[in-house]
Amino acid sequence: MLALYTLVILLALLLVTLPGPVRAANDGIYRQLNLFGDVLERIRADYVEEVDDPELIEAAITGMLRSLDPHSSYMPPRAYRDMREQIKGEFGGLGIEVTMENGLVKVVSPIDDTPAARAGMKAGDYITQLDDTPVMGLTLSEAVKKMRGPVNSEIRLLVARQGVEKPFEVKIIRDVIRVQSVRSRLEGDMVYLRITSFTEQTDSGLEKAMVRRKAELGNKFKGVVLDLRNNPGGALDQAIAVSDAFLDKGEIVSTRGRRPEETHRYNAKVGDLAQGLPVAVLINSGSASASEIVAGALQDHHRALVIGTKSFGKGSVQSIIPLQGHGAIRLTTARYYTPSGTSIQAKGIEPDITVEQVRVERAKNNQRRSEADLPKHLKAEKKKAPAPMPKNHTNVKRNGDGVGNIVRPRDFQLSYALDLLRGMALIQRRNGD
Repeated sequence: MLALYTLVILLALLLVTLPGPVRAANDGIYRQLNLFGDVLERIRADYVEEVDDPELIEAAITGMLRSLDPHSSYMPPRAYRDMREQIKGEFGGLGIEVTMENGLVKVVSPIDDTPAARAGMKAGDYITQLDDTPVMGLTLSEAVKKMRGPVNSEIRLLVARQGVEKPFEVKIIRDVIRVQSVRSRLEGDMVYLRITSFTEQTDSGLEKAMVRRKAELGNKFKGVVLDLRNNPGGALDQAIAVSDAFLDKGEIVSTRGRRPEETHRYNAKVGDLAQGLPVAVLINSGSASASEIVAGALQDHHRALVIGTKSFGKGSVQSIIPLQGHGAIRLTTARYYTPSGTSIQAKGIEPDITVEQVRVERAKNNQRRSEADLPKHLKAEKKKAPAPMPKNHTNVKRNGDGVGNIVRPRDFQLSYALDLLRGMALIQRRNGD
């Protein structure tokens, strides 16, 4: 209790020593701190059971941050350690990126080749129960903590999915999640790059993959497909590095806080791994945050055609602020803007060419959920966006092109991108002759 009184006294002293106008402006805060102290003491004195002081303070902090927006949160020490492991690209769990929506855990995206992906979890799924524990009433940190556990242990999820009449159970065996951020293969004369999330290894993995695949193709190299579908995002610096890999100059992204001096701009350096050849970027409603930075930068500079469906629309920046000995807070501190000055917050990236993956998804297009559907999301700015490029809404299935392609069955978006890139490469080559 002494520590709690000490905290209140220190805050009071801080307010007393502020300049007059600032002190007057903070009188309301001082009164609210008194109210907080009164409520805390009343709970400690009269609640029907003994209470844990640290738990009460953590709950208050959690509630304060949850009231701001869906992405601000408090991370206890263990959750903070788990988050750092995830950024490094290796952690234990199920392999899904999640957020909280209407009191339920919503899957932003399953990570490729993880237990969750193999169990059939999909972007947009809602988890309503973890084993025998209802999710309603849990914080996001508490839910994530329950999803983590010993390797090879089982967890039962009750899942609600749009288009499925009743919730259904999914059993998943926990495993060590080793995220291979970058995967690559050849699609005939094209390099296909799949980025599953943006971790500390993404930029180096991308460069190694490009060097290897270009060497395999030699002078047959015609272009690049960059697949960011169901990529929930990750580290901002890695998104900047990936964008820079295909740009020679110009702004990649800017972040802007609530004060002008908090604006930061990030620019490309000379060097294009694709050597000026055509690039296509694939996105969908599971492409969020860092993925949208890359798609927006390459689209605004007309360096790539963006193909697929509208992205998630998470255009805010979260800063991780460590609290000495007490975990950290994840606080929304800025919005990010594409090179054209457009904020995608609650809007998403509109593809240059809309291509649905399968016909059943087209029928459910109006049911897609995005950042704009999350409670307390940052509102989209009322700024006129640049005129969109003409769109070609299609569901065209690929016909063979006679160049030894190895397109995976039913991937209409990839198939369309490859056809388009080959046409662009042909025109580019003829214009160069």
